[in-house]
Amino acid sequence: MRRILTALALIAGLLTVPAAPAAAAVTPVQIYGAWHCGNDFCTWGTTRTVAEFDAQNHWLVDRGDGRPSVNVVVLSFVDPAKLLHLTDDATTVDGVPRGITPEIVGYFTSRGIRVMLSIGGITYTDAWNAALAENAAQLGRNAAGVARRLGVGIEIDYEENTSPNLAGLQAFIDAYRAVLPYDATGADPAARLTIDVAAGDRWLIALNRKATADWLRTDRPVLDYANAMVPARQPSASAAVANWQEHIDGKPTYAPPVPPLAPAKFTGGLYIAYGNRALPECTDYATSLQRSTGTFVQSAAPKGAGTTAGLLGYMFWAAERPATRGIGTVPPNTCEGGTGAGATAYQIQIPMPPLRQS
Repeated sequence: MRRILTALALIAGLLTVPAAPAAAAVTPVQIYGAWHCGNDFCTWGTTRTVAEFDAQNHWLVDRGDGRPSVNVVVLSFVDPAKLLHLTDDATTVDGVPRGITPEIVGYFTSRGIRVMLSIGGITYTDAWNAALAENAAQLGRNAAGVARRLGVGIEIDYEENTSPNLAGLQAFIDAYRAVLPYDATGADPAARLTIDVAAGDRWLIALNRKATADWLRTDRPVLDYANAMVPARQPSASAAVANWQEHIDGKPTYAPPVPPLAPAKFTGGLYIAYGNRALPECTDYATSLQRSTGTFVQSAAPKGAGTTAGLLGYMFWAAERPATRGIGTVPPNTCEGGTGAGATAYQIQIPMPPLRQS
């Protein structure tokens, strides 16, 4: 009888259903935004009326049901050399492009959409180098002054790949933070200071290493977060995830190594406008990358930095007319069905909530 009972117990043990693995933590998407190039290919050199601007960009503030499609727009770009000198010329007033006016900023902020200005971009790499070499601290103070005057945040887009002036950029950041200290609540829009890094860890290496090690730490944050920019062309879902995973893992074999970045300290970039055809990211959420990468973006686990799972969210390149060729996001190629539908699917909060800090 004992042998029979033992055999039955063993059979029962074999038939026992193993416990299901714990489900991956899922964190809501907090940032869902678009870089915005205006109607002149990222120059913003002409003053526009709100009515004309709305006719080209209404999808950003109305996904079809009266709610905005995004919770942040980044107006791109400001020339850092002109900002340093507070230049007045045919396209610039006090160092800021003429098209970036309080009325255009208010078009978004009145609807709960956060606004930021991007300083730089690949076109202005030499201008960044010149401005940082001349007076990096004054450039930081000027940037803080514009942020406070317009009620916007500032994004650093410094795309010097080979030998970035990291000491100068540190002086820029120190000067900005002396005027506008880090604000974990996000309540002061002008206190938001971010940086762009490459899609993965293999370009802008020195900049990425410095930012990850010193400015994007969760224990002593200096910058609010980074944007992992778009690669040369729209990636596949697997390629996008691989790029973003590089930031989370870091590059321990590099000399010196690139430390891991907390998922809560960066967003992933995707195209909404590229070439002469509409992208699903703009027009068809069901087949879009923001849908197919959503599980990763909401549940990517920390690998040595940070404690919470999931990236902060998505940034899209770029609204209206980002290039001299291509259809952009102007009518009839507007993005309610892709970006707007994604905002609904991810239940994006507008205004943007306070961001995760770890």
